[in-house]
Amino acid sequence: MNLESGILDTISTGILVLDSELKVTALNAAGQALLDTSEARCIGVHAEKLVLNPQDWLEFLSQVLESHSPHASRSVALTLLSGQEIHVDVIITPVMDTDGNSGLVVELMAVDRLLRISRDGNLVHAQETSRAMIRGLAHEIKNPLGGVRGAAQLLARELPNEELAEYTRIIIREADRLRDLVDRLLGPTRQLDLQILNIHEILEHVRNLILAESGNRVTIVRDYDPSLPEFPCDRAQLIQAVLNIMRNALQAAADSNKCEIIIRSRSQRQFTVGTKLHRLVCRVDIIDNGPGIPADLLPSVFAPMVTGRADGTGLGLSIAQSIIHLHGGSLECESCPGETRFTFYLPLETNHA
Repeated sequence: MNLESGILDTISTGILVLDSELKVTALNAAGQALLDTSEARCIGVHAEKLVLNPQDWLEFLSQVLESHSPHASRSVALTLLSGQEIHVDVIITPVMDTDGNSGLVVELMAVDRLLRISRDGNLVHAQETSRAMIRGLAHEIKNPLGGVRGAAQLLARELPNEELAEYTRIIIREADRLRDLVDRLLGPTRQLDLQILNIHEILEHVRNLILAESGNRVTIVRDYDPSLPEFPCDRAQLIQAVLNIMRNALQAAADSNKCEIIIRSRSQRQFTVGTKLHRLVCRVDIIDNGPGIPADLLPSVFAPMVTGRADGTGLGLSIAQSIIHLHGGSLECESCPGETRFTFYLPLETNHA
């Protein structure tokens, strides 16, 4: 890697360099993450091959190349080759090399990314406030609950009639159930037991569990990036997080004529989680073909006790998010009828936030 390339890769803005024929001569790490591609695939490729429906994109580039005047556009919609639509602020600057050949430097800043960083910050703050309230409430519930359970045990010893003792057993059983519910509300409380693992080992373990639970009634499509490196994580807790997400997908897609879940893994460079920029993160998408999450539930889908199912507790996704956050990552959700996508990002680094 030369010095210029190394400097470009430290910049969080996507940088795309084009020659006079609008062919790619350089693409930094942030640009690769933004366009969901690699520099190796793009070098020598015409700019129209980088996105779908490139008419407006090419018009901007050609205009600057012909006029030799910089151009800036806000919130330009680009459809990636994967079909995903992103919105970016674009700055196109004409340049000339030492041999007098013209070219372009294109700066791409994801509007979606700025909105996501702001939204993640607000969400984390709201959830910290919510969890502080839940911890206080849990303390107030568990203390008298322990007294009720203890009193029921003492009463059971004094009752002469076995039929009456059944009532005390019900009190004890329900007290234990409420205690367990409060513990689940609090989410994971122990420190991470970090081991160096590959994310695919965890995904495969959960995939086998889901297949067994569903009686092989679900089709699970794997789309893994084999180049993802191992990284430190708590295997048991991360399995629980992925299992909660997958179970949610299974329950949502179970009503479909053909129940299908896609698990996709990718690496992303120069990616911001919360307010911290990471050199490399692991991205995992879990996509189901269920009916989708109602629009009124989507903003609070990770909040405790929020659920769209009559038999749901609303704790699975909240616990999954807590575990992902403990690993320094983030968990997001997008949903529309026929496709719900849960995406989590985990830093591929030796320490966690």
